[in-house]
Parts: sequence; structure tokens; C-alpha cells
Amino acid sequence: MLMTILDGSIVTVALPAIQHDLGFSSAALSWTVNAYLIPFGGLLLLSGRLGDLIGRKRVFLAGNAVFVAASLPAGLAGTPELLIAARFLQGAGSALASSVVLGILVTLFTDPAERAKAIGVFSFTGAAGASIGQVLGGVLTDALDWHWIFFINVPIGLATIALAVRALPAERGTGLSAGADVAGAVLVTAGLMLGVYTVVGTEGHGAGQTLAYGGLSVALLAGFFARQATARTPLMPLRVFRSRNVSGANAVQILALSAMFSFQILVALYMQRVLGYGALATGLAMLPAAVAIGGVSLFVSARLNNRYGARTVLLAGLVLLVAAMGWLTRVPVDADYVTDLLPVMLLIAGGGLVLPALTNLGMSDARDDDAGLASGLFNTTQQIGMALGVAVLSTLAAGRTEGLLAGGAAEAVALTEGYRLAFTVSAGLLAVAFAVAVAVLRPVRRSSARAPRAGRRVPS
Repeated sequence: MLMTILDGSIVTVALPAIQHDLGFSSAALSWTVNAYLIPFGGLLLLSGRLGDLIGRKRVFLAGNAVFVAASLPAGLAGTPELLIAARFLQGAGSALASSVVLGILVTLFTDPAERAKAIGVFSFTGAAGASIGQVLGGVLTDALDWHWIFFINVPIGLATIALAVRALPAERGTGLSAGADVAGAVLVTAGLMLGVYTVVGTEGHGAGQTLAYGGLSVALLAGFFARQATARTPLMPLRVFRSRNVSGANAVQILALSAMFSFQILVALYMQRVLGYGALATGLAMLPAAVAIGGVSLFVSARLNNRYGARTVLLAGLVLLVAAMGWLTRVPVDADYVTDLLPVMLLIAGGGLVLPALTNLGMSDARDDDAGLASGLFNTTQQIGMALGVAVLSTLAAGRTEGLLAGGAAEAVALTEGYRLAFTVSAGLLAVAFAVAVAVLRPVRRSSARAPRAGRRVPS
């Protein structure tokens, strides 16, 4: 998971070097990132279900193998087309591997305290991967060249495969006959991929084109849900949504991740475009946030979840995140890092409470034979939240900035006001997430923290 998340952010700081070396146009350069995100977000749900059907260990190993195999041509790429194709395969491999990780965790760690620790480590890797990627991308690009941001995946991936072969228990799965819904697989994969493509390409599409793509994506997904209600062996049994905690946790995650991932992107842009930070300096400036989130998720969240319950911890974390975004709504043009930004980096530690608590809630009602599906669903809503947040909030910030520039405002002032608007909306999204959590989520009994047996319903 560290490698998967790291690979989503390590490319961002190397984009100028990639553009110069391979001759990307400005419009096409974004596909270095988008070609990874589209298959990653689109294949998560299908990959999670495949884990239940043919075995999560097999899907995990296959995903890592595809990712490693694609990393080598990505590093060797001499043309834009080859790099984009390799990135697409990397995204597909990441979807296969990461879709089943939570399913593996909840079936391996049946003791509530041990599971809480495992989920804390899982959340820590997410926080660490995003920030390490930014720092490591700058170091590798400056010290060697951009090719090494892909080559580094090869030894890490091979070591992961070797360890997984020995450490993960073999499992047969329920068999393809238990859920080989080909039509459903085509509908959901096409709908999710088109949806992610629509979101990540919002800035490049016109309004009419965006609405058309978005409408088609919704129609495909609606067809998928209609299919699942009538199929003899559905790809995604709709019973998973009967749990208030599963449905509510996924809804809260979309709202919360929209704000949190946008924080990472927009604050980095603010530092570079307004304050004049370089790529490496920006990564280092964001490091306290990663340390705060990682430290809380690794050393604090498990204890708090066991003592007070995941719902209570989630609400406390959301309050801290609202405070962090509220602080950012007042950032000045000439911000001082210690007084204007460092407090935000510390308050964002609320993410270290939110992510493990959401994971506990989102997986609390998963049966053994649905653990991969629940894991894939949870990871899918995570990707949707991040993609939506970046697309919508970046568009709002850009629109505000362009309007002020047209009115004669200085560039730094216009940019700052645009980012302030985005941070204000982020705070609003987190407030809505808090309201949804209060209204929908229910405390998880200690018995529901145990891995359920196949076919047995666990109380939520």
C-alpha cells in the first residue's frame, strides 16, 4: 500500500522534467497522472470481488506482478505514448493489489485490539506514502533523473511479492460460479472508469462534454445496480448496503477525502505559486502533516477506537479537520510558515483519527465471503472522493482567481483568494461529513470487530 500510494504522488514533482525530456504538451502532461488514476479507480470494485471469488492472496500477488512489470517500461519510456500506456498498466496493477488489502486484514486479525493496530498501520502507510512521494520524487529527480521514480518500484515490488508468498495464507475463494456476473462487471468497470475520466479531465473538458460524460457514467452505474438487483450471481450483492455503518462510512469517506486530498494538493500549490517554495521545500514543509497523521494513526487511534469506539473517534477527528480548514481560510499572501501554516499541519492530525475509524466502520459488517467486496467498495469511494475533491475545488479556486485577475487584482492576491474559497468549501464538506456521521453511523459493538464467519450476519 505504501508503494501504491507513493506512486500516485511521486510523479507530481517530476512532471516538469518529464515534460522537458519526452516533449509532452501542457495539455497532455496531466495524462501522466490521469492514466494511473482512471484504471485504479475504475477497477477497484471488480478487483475486490475477484478477491472473494478466486482468493485474495492470488489477486494481491497478481496485482503486484502487473505493477512491477509495468514500472520497468515506465522508467525506460522514451515517448509520451509508452509512458502513458505503462502508467495505465500500473494503475490496473495497483487496483488489483490494493482492492483486497482491507479484506486480508479483517480476516487475518480477528482479535479487536490486534485488528485496530493493523488498521492503524494501514492508515499510517497512506499518510506516509503521499508525503514521502512528494519528497522522494524531488530527491530522485534532482539527484538522478525522473526515470528512477519508476525504477524504484521494481525492487520494492519484488520484495513485497516474496514476503506475501510466505506470509499470507492460501485461500480458495468461493469460486467464479458464486459471482461471475460478466455483464455487471462490464457495466461497473465502464461506469467507474468513465466517471473518473470525467472528474480528472474536468478542467480540459467544456461544460457540455463534462455533463455528457458524467450523464453516461451515471447511466452505466444505474444499469449496474439494476443488474445487481436481479442477477442470479451478482458481482456486488446489494445486501452490503443494508448496514448503516457500511453505507454511512463510505458516504462520510467521500466527503472527508474530498477535503483532505484537496488540502494536500492546494496547499502545495499555494506554497509554490504564492510563497515561492521549490518542489523539495514544499515536500519538506508538508512533512509535519504526514508525521502528525501517521503518528496519530499508528500510536493513538487503535487505543482510542478500543476505548471510546470508532464513531466517537471519527467525530473528534472531523472536528479537528474542520478547524484545520477553517484556519486555512485566513492565509495571507505573505504567510509565515510557523504561525500561518504549521498549526494547520498539526491540526490535520485529525486525519489520523478519521481514516482508521472510517476503516473500522466501513468493514465492521463485512462477512468473510464479502470482505474483498467491502474492501474494494471502500477503496473505490476513497478514490472517488479524492478525484472529486481535486477536480471540483481546483476548478472553484481557478474560477475565483481568473475573476479577480480580470478585475485587475495582483496575481498573488488573486491566487490566494482562490485557494481561500477552496478551503472554505473544504471546511463545509467536512461539516457535512460530521452531520452524516452523527445521523447515520452507529457505535460498533466489540463483537462486530471480530472476523465473521461466512454466511453469518454481524450486528452493527
